[in-house]
Amino acid sequence: MPKSRTQFAGVWPGPPTPRLALSIPEFCKAHGISEGFFYKLKKQGEGPREMKVGARTLISFESAAEWRRTRENRHSRGHGELPDS
Repeated sequence: MPKSRTQFAGVWPGPPTPRLALSIPEFCKAHGISEGFFYKLKKQGEGPREMKVGARTLISFESAAEWRRTRENRHSRGHGELPDS
């Protein structure tokens, strides 16, 4: 026997929770860089700001945007681009 509409009430979870941060692999994929190059940038002090959440290292969307703006500003001021991996 099919369930009535009232039996489904409250089952819909609603809109998905928005993502607010990226893991390092997600950040690298989103920005088209290798993880090796990410760690090279980090070692040179040129990587994005990171945050630790338990054992995980995450990069907020705001930090990723700030990192991109810094790269864009550096390039537009004539300092050139960072070398690829």
